[in-house]
Amino acid sequence: IKYPYSSSNCKNTGKSKFNYFQSEKKFFKLLFKEVYISTKSADKFDFIADFIEDETDFTISAPTLGFYSALRYTHSEAIFVLSVDTPFIGDIEINSLVDTFLRGDYDAVVAKTQNGTHPLCGVYSKSLLPNFEQMLRENNHRLGQLLKNINTKFLEFENEEAFSNLNHPHEYKEALRKEQIRYN
Repeated sequence: IKYPYSSSNCKNTGKSKFNYFQSEKKFFKLLFKEVYISTKSADKFDFIADFIEDETDFTISAPTLGFYSALRYTHSEAIFVLSVDTPFIGDIEINSLVDTFLRGDYDAVVAKTQNGTHPLCGVYSKSLLPNFEQMLRENNHRLGQLLKNINTKFLEFENEEAFSNLNHPHEYKEALRKEQIRYN
């Protein structure tokens, strides 16, 4: 399973999240053979990494294009996807999602908490490539609708904090402060 780290929702917080990615790349490399950043363009980054740039067949900017591009790129049977906006997902959550996918016969295994589903944290089968292509052609970017129409396992997690979504610089700074307190 390959790991494209989605950057589709990062425009509000800028480079700080990508600096986080650089520091966490070693962590992800322990879990996955290959780690990528899925992005519209690699030109906006000031560091070296393995990037999967969005296919140019479509001019939209949406997570569905990131999924489509990553699934087209990979030779693996599946990809693990994690949005850059959720930096507190750990090895417990990742391993649970991947193990569930590998032991089952699912098209996707997606994280779910009491607050809802997290479609940008999960494992997706390469067999979904035609589904994402159709979604793009129809300008349909509702991942929830796709997940209802395929064989999806929603894996329940109790740790809501791990799935905190950080969209603004002040949220990111507060999260870093909490992490420093936790590990000091």
